[in-house]
Amino acid sequence: QVQLVESGGGLVQAGGSLRLSCAASGRTFSSYAMGWFRQAPGKEREFVAAISWSGGITYYVDPVKGRFTISRDNAKKTVYLQMNSLKPEDTAVYYCGARGAPLYSGSYYYTDADFGSWGQGTQVTVSS
Repeated sequence: QVQLVESGGGLVQAGGSLRLSCAASGRTFSSYAMGWFRQAPGKEREFVAAISWSGGITYYVDPVKGRFTISRDNAKKTVYLQMNSLKPEDTAVYYCGARGAPLYSGSYYYTDADFGSWGQGTQVTVSS
């Protein structure tokens, strides 16, 4: 079991960048695949990006491909989401989650049920 704490959100103008961090506690962080999700007002939480336990495999939802990069540092028990070229439609609360099973092979649209141990989220607001 891991506990997760997200940070790094804030207010940024369109075209700007932010780097989110998700710090984990627990000894088994490196055995988990990790994911970033986001929830905009009035909408359900949606998948953004995922990374395998080793960091060698990453997946992104189409709207963020080429703009966002997920990475992890197992020694620091932290997963990151670098967000560039931000758009107003990226405004949401961003959550990280842990997955005790390997990522599916190939492109897959993950849902809440595929991850767990959610943090409290960090707000990202992009102004136009």
